[in-house]
Amino acid sequence: MRTFDSVARDDEPEKINKPLRFLKPQQITLLDEALSTLGEFGELHLVVVKGSLRFIVVQKSYDANKLQLEEE
Repeated sequence: MRTFDSVARDDEPEKINKPLRFLKPQQITLLDEALSTLGEFGELHLVVVKGSLRFIVVQKSYDANKLQLEEE
């Protein structure tokens, strides 16, 4: 598992010091956008087909203890 000691601030994009081997810059942008839609709970799954990122699956979860049904 990879961990990061520092988190880049929104106004200071982190520079990548080595060439990307798997992801394209556009895919990084898509992943960032997908992560921003998750809300409080959720998962992001990456589907790789024939060695290439093919799908980004976004799964949102909701805390069942906090859900409120709409009143009719």
